[in-house]
Amino acid sequence: MKIALDAMGGDFAPAVTVAGAIEAVQEYDLEVVLVGNKDRLEAELKGKKYPAAKISLHHASEVVEMHESPSLALRRKKDSSIRKAIEMVKNGDADAVVSAGHSGIAMAASLVILGKLPNVERPAIATLMPSLKGFFILLDVGATVDCKAENLVQFAHMGNAYTKAIFGQKSPRIALLSIGEEDSKGNEVTKEALKLLKGSSLNFIGNIEGREIFEGNAEVVVCDGFTGNIVLKVSEGLAEAIMKTLRKEINDAPAGKLGYLLIKPALKKFKKRTDYSEYGGAPLLGINGTCIISHGRSSSRAIKHAIKVAGEMASHRVHQKIAESLGID
Repeated sequence: MKIALDAMGGDFAPAVTVAGAIEAVQEYDLEVVLVGNKDRLEAELKGKKYPAAKISLHHASEVVEMHESPSLALRRKKDSSIRKAIEMVKNGDADAVVSAGHSGIAMAASLVILGKLPNVERPAIATLMPSLKGFFILLDVGATVDCKAENLVQFAHMGNAYTKAIFGQKSPRIALLSIGEEDSKGNEVTKEALKLLKGSSLNFIGNIEGREIFEGNAEVVVCDGFTGNIVLKVSEGLAEAIMKTLRKEINDAPAGKLGYLLIKPALKKFKKRTDYSEYGGAPLLGINGTCIISHGRSSSRAIKHAIKVAGEMASHRVHQKIAESLGID
């Protein structure tokens, strides 16, 4: 598998993206194409040890900044690193693309260049989140803010196909995020989506409340992108706040250092399970190809894992399985 990496995308690019690419090719059977300013990328690679045959460069003279409008950047910056990386997938020069840059332009460029799968009206970003029983997939977390009931049903099919292909689950349990478990709860969109999902071939278990999603009773939780993004950001913030609070309480306690030594292994496990860098990036589902969108402040470890996810999705041809799930040959 060959992964095109937007090497100029992210808060700490290109240093972190290049480091993540090196870690990826050292650990996984993948090739990475660093897309961006060739001079800056060569400077980052200089003096570093890596299998030279597994990392190559593709020059792009422009970078889309975080404050720029996606629509304007897409029209005006034809030689941006994210656009060139996605074009490599379109042209068959790469099997997948990874970017920690402007998520809006990554989505817009993917839709324009790669296109949507037939029968897909709106794309969805799917993210892996920890639960008491392992993990679950939450989608959408930001691609489609305003949804129709039919969009939520499509998201459910996308999440189902993704979970089956990547995690080998034969019949993932699908739940619809709402304000109550009863069929009567929710807004008009979720109530209509509930009816449609009940009549689908999916293993749909009904509504699920926000406080229950981390119990692990569903492998796929479906919602609109506005709600999903809030859930994601609140979860990230809560995990960080818990760790900071624990550190403060331990430091303030008379026997804090001794107590810390006793619970250190448990704290490390908790941090690992709630650290977004462990999950790499979130796939943009519903497009005709593989695009992984990573956190803007991704570490090299997060980039490495995003590259791994991209390779797995491309090798399992998840976008084709999503098409099949929606009744397309």
